[in-house]
Amino acid sequence: MTETIAPKLTDPQLRAGRELLNAGRDMARIWRLGTCMFLAETGVGSEAAWKTRCAAEGRVMQHAHIGFRDVNRTIEAIRTVHETCARSGVTVDRFGITLDWSMGYPEAMRAKASRGTGIVLSGPEDFARITNAAPAAAHFGDFMLGLPGAVENTRAAIAAGATAIGNLGQYFTFRLPYWDDDVATTEATVTALGLIAAQDETILVHSNLDDGFAGLFIDMACALGMVVIEKYIVEDLIGARVSHCYGHHFSDPLSRAAFHAALARVNDAPGTMIFGNTVAYQSTPAGNYASLSSYLMADILALGRWPSGHAINPVPVTENQRIPDVDEIIDAQTFASRLAYHAPFYVPILDWSTIEAMADTLVDGGRRFAATVLAGLADRGVDTRDPAALMLAIRRMGPKTMELLFGPGAETSRGRQPLIHAEWARELNHKAAEWVAAQPPLNVPVAPLVCIGTTDVHEHGKYLVEQALEGLGVGIVDAGVAVDPETLVKHAKETGAGVIAISTYNGVALSYATAVKTVMASHGMDLPVLVGGRLNEIPKDSNSGLPVDVRSDLAGAGFLPCGDLDEMLAALRTTIPSA
Repeated sequence: MTETIAPKLTDPQLRAGRELLNAGRDMARIWRLGTCMFLAETGVGSEAAWKTRCAAEGRVMQHAHIGFRDVNRTIEAIRTVHETCARSGVTVDRFGITLDWSMGYPEAMRAKASRGTGIVLSGPEDFARITNAAPAAAHFGDFMLGLPGAVENTRAAIAAGATAIGNLGQYFTFRLPYWDDDVATTEATVTALGLIAAQDETILVHSNLDDGFAGLFIDMACALGMVVIEKYIVEDLIGARVSHCYGHHFSDPLSRAAFHAALARVNDAPGTMIFGNTVAYQSTPAGNYASLSSYLMADILALGRWPSGHAINPVPVTENQRIPDVDEIIDAQTFASRLAYHAPFYVPILDWSTIEAMADTLVDGGRRFAATVLAGLADRGVDTRDPAALMLAIRRMGPKTMELLFGPGAETSRGRQPLIHAEWARELNHKAAEWVAAQPPLNVPVAPLVCIGTTDVHEHGKYLVEQALEGLGVGIVDAGVAVDPETLVKHAKETGAGVIAISTYNGVALSYATAVKTVMASHGMDLPVLVGGRLNEIPKDSNSGLPVDVRSDLAGAGFLPCGDLDEMLAALRTTIPSA
């Protein structure tokens, strides 16, 4: 296959992985695993040990996520959820919290970094407030590992008794605003992994596959291949244990169960959790209970057959409307516990052979993909025995090029035919095609040229918009993901785009759009700006710390807010004089 993109995969400035791992091991002389309520009350040395015990007993563990921005409110919510559920016989084994993206920066830079919608923890004492909120395992996932602040974050979490730290998947895909030093990011991540590997107890290196390349591959087999690659890096080259989760974009019960079966075959480390399929919540809270039941049943049954140590994640049914409150979290946990009671009665009516056949395809294709990636990178001068060099090369190559060059599917004129089409891509392709078919033609002499970029790494919304606009014959300029306002405007100016489109998810809709307008003004530009996605932001004078809807603010400032494809098209038509 012709190599259309040839990024520089190596960097002479990057320190050797061996040196970085030694630096992490040296830190371990001082930074040792502390204790916490979970470890003290369960009597285990790590969450991995607890997961292994529960899996052997056949018990389905449960994970609850707390989304509040205020630390005190979060701590109280953890306590209330755990105690209330326990009184009714429901065990919540672990809690996750929403950490702010500014924690990804080195600690000295965080005070001046823009804030998102999460919590900022600044040292072992802060982390210990979370780990001692309840006798359940504390999960520190996003914006810990994989970013420039990885060392400070990992040290603090370990000292506070945390034994599951992530998110390795973010290393490959996430970019912080105004931070382009991928060498420093790699060095911080590998050093932190060395610190983790040097601990006496097992600290799981959490990797959310949906946040990494696995969430961007078109072929689900490539997603499983990243599991094999990450396991090779973390376990074979570094000496730690990697724990994978998935689930955001798996709505089909068959693919959820098959991916779980395949994952259990290629990684024997206990899993962290199976994320809820939140994209399925497209109804009222009552209607969303059907979606909650659908994905939880698949997860519970798969865990019964392949007990991997993953916890299930019953997402409250109000998630698509706002940050769920405590009583809604308790309701979801209670629902999941009751469903786990009923699930075994469904086993006799299941056709496991269909699930296992799909798992066979995933495992075979994933292993071939991983082997081809490592061989291909070695051929391109990458030292695949050096974890730092290998990680940097994969990050720089990117998912599209990796899949194009090394994917296990047959070559076609448009790339490669997926062995198993990733659900998110299949669903978005169908949604875009169905929408395009229902639209009248634009009927304009010259179709507009739209420059589109995202404020953060979430690019599925951008993918849907691109598919829809291209179906209408609209030209697209891809400014990329997690793109700074200056770069977005530069792309629009250099390509002669007539419209700028912003896809946002992380609670910065108004401030980001305002920054784009400021940059345009400095260049003497005045283009229409469409803003779609999660149109919210936390006001600077907020007492609650909760994001608020900013659609009216965006419209008042002259932007074109778009809640869906129909609103996007209507807004786009207003930018075309002859439309």
